[in-house]
Amino acid sequence: MKSSAKKIELASVDDLFSTEEGRQDAKLEKIQEIPLSELHPFKNHPFKVKDDEAMMETADSIKQYGVLVPAIARPDPEGGYELVAGHRRHRASELAGKETMPVIVRDLDDDAATIIMVDSNLQRESLLPSERAFAYKMKLDAMKRQAGRPSKENVSQVGTQKRSDQLLAEQVGQSRNQIQRYIRLTELIPELMDMVDEKKIALNPAYELSFLKKEEQVDLLDAMDSEQATPSLSQAQRLKKYSQEGHLTLDMMRVIMGEEKKSDLDRVTFTSDTLRKYFPKSYTPQRMQETIIKLLEQWQKKRQRDQER
Repeated sequence: MKSSAKKIELASVDDLFSTEEGRQDAKLEKIQEIPLSELHPFKNHPFKVKDDEAMMETADSIKQYGVLVPAIARPDPEGGYELVAGHRRHRASELAGKETMPVIVRDLDDDAATIIMVDSNLQRESLLPSERAFAYKMKLDAMKRQAGRPSKENVSQVGTQKRSDQLLAEQVGQSRNQIQRYIRLTELIPELMDMVDEKKIALNPAYELSFLKKEEQVDLLDAMDSEQATPSLSQAQRLKKYSQEGHLTLDMMRVIMGEEKKSDLDRVTFTSDTLRKYFPKSYTPQRMQETIIKLLEQWQKKRQRDQER
């Protein structure tokens, strides 16, 4: 005969003698002091942590006041913790001679961790194009995966939700088109991306160059080096066109990069050595410039009078 008694789950001794306040407190996130050696960087972290002047200022502040805002990390299956937010604070703590730092540990899946990691860094005032490009790509990929896994409560909303790139654009204050243009930069080889970060190649030409095959981008570096030039927007657009048509060769790249740019043709440059012999030694560059402008204005007025006669 089957028993009609239901299965009864017995509470543990700890549960029997704990208070409701204690049980609720156990659910709250707590700040832990974790050794720096147990905190590992986030996989494929797109933001650069440099020992620059700002880093040294942060290290001095931590040395004096400690880390005021706790980092966020998640347990690492291989041991220790993976930093989600707080990579700069971690490095500054090392420079300040600290052994631990305050951390909030959360159980996060890859997509949730990626979104927090990106959001905690996008608020920085100055971001390199490469940082913004890879951050947008990582967050957008995570948002798309999350959108593909709607919760049971949101099943009825599937099909009416905004596109992930539209949501990202609204969150970061950029247009969808600009988001996609930044993400496209991740197709550049590292050497070209570095030149974009160093402002040797502007963003618009860089976007066009991202459509070149990887081997073509390597050849472009050769052509740029041999001609000592970087591509303008029109040159980059032609390189892209020839690449898509299957006609782009190293020789063609060298011909294009060897062209005189319109801006070069319109520019007149005088070295200080050339001008210095026409002015007293006491003249500063600023005074030299002011004198040249006055002389040109006088020449222009005289020319106008001569034409009126």
